[in-house]
Amino acid sequence: MRIVLADDSVLIRAGIREILTSHAHDVIRECEDADELVAAVDELVHAGAAPNMVITDVRMPPKNTDDGLRAAIDLRSRHRDLPVLVLSAYVTGPYVRELLNGPGADGAVGYLLKEKVGRVADFLRAVETVSAGGVVIDPEVVRHVTRADSPQGPLARLTAREREVLAHMAEGRSNAEIATELFLSGAAVSKHVANVFLKLGMAPDEDNRRVKAILTWFEYN
Repeated sequence: MRIVLADDSVLIRAGIREILTSHAHDVIRECEDADELVAAVDELVHAGAAPNMVITDVRMPPKNTDDGLRAAIDLRSRHRDLPVLVLSAYVTGPYVRELLNGPGADGAVGYLLKEKVGRVADFLRAVETVSAGGVVIDPEVVRHVTRADSPQGPLARLTAREREVLAHMAEGRSNAEIATELFLSGAAVSKHVANVFLKLGMAPDEDNRRVKAILTWFEYN
């Protein structure tokens, strides 16, 4: 996979690059600020050498606020098929909602806490899931934004177990992983997932049902 990596920390970029390259991925550009990231991706796309993914920090120069997130949303608006994985040092729901609801938000996005990059297997799984068009939200962020009160909107149609399964889906977990986590059979998880799709009004032949269900979960949490 050809990846553009953006972070203003040389050490963090070096660590992520080492993980990626040691697992057969190619970091084709490294950027130190948000403007450089946007320019690099645009240049590669126009040259017919579009990256397969962008991995970027949220907080970067030039303003050192949420410049990396803004760059990711901007790139997604102009290159709609570009998978983007955003890394952050902060557990914050609003950043995730902006990323998921921004232009081009139809999957292939992820939001991961930086501390999880050191968990190499989880990080690589997130990279693969996002590159394949899925959605991955860090479990800490999922727990942070989950409502303690009554579910809202279409989520009110779901049982407590179905909402729990959907929250695990938002973390990028497969049905098999959800079954292991919740001590359920694979058939039981498949049934819960099918019920989630049905109750959220998603037809069996509808594209990207899993992604759309996750977007609905975030919209009403």
